[in-house]
Amino acid sequence: MVWKNDQVSELETARIVALAKECLVVFGDYVELGCYKGDTSMLLAEVIENSDKRLFIYDSFEGLPEKSSPDASEAGRDFVKGALLVTKREVKARFLRAGMKLPVIKKAWFNELIDADLPEKIAFAFLDGDLYESICDSLKLVEGKLSEGAVVIVHDYQNEALPGVAKAVDEWLARNPGHKTEVYQSMMIIR
Repeated sequence: MVWKNDQVSELETARIVALAKECLVVFGDYVELGCYKGDTSMLLAEVIENSDKRLFIYDSFEGLPEKSSPDASEAGRDFVKGALLVTKREVKARFLRAGMKLPVIKKAWFNELIDADLPEKIAFAFLDGDLYESICDSLKLVEGKLSEGAVVIVHDYQNEALPGVAKAVDEWLARNPGHKTEVYQSMMIIR
């Protein structure tokens, strides 16, 4: 089934699915930090449906946090605290209506998550935190858990409305050299 996604383009969706399928042979589970309505979560759940992989999704379910200075952008003036709010109940209901197995869902701000909240090993990570601090926190959470061959996709890397995403990723890559990277549409793909 193809899930319509109002935050990720069709081309990005196809690339996410292709990379998620590639990671089925990589040791570890799948994580999504920042799930909004659960569109990408449902795509990932469908990819891993007949595997031994588990899907873990994390979100504040309170909308966006407060911006920090790296997020300042006239184009992003609509991305304010509380924007993009969807409840955990709404995301769970979408899975249940579709007859899909529920992922592990954790309600928390990313800076409140601890190492034990995430799976031991990660094969695939989709990071969609929209803001500088959220992406910094997301990268920090997954970096020591990535298996050999794992893929990390950071959404909104090339989004002028959300400049903090690129700053967070670029700083992380400078501290963690040796990764292969690819910019695809608005996404940064890290291997």
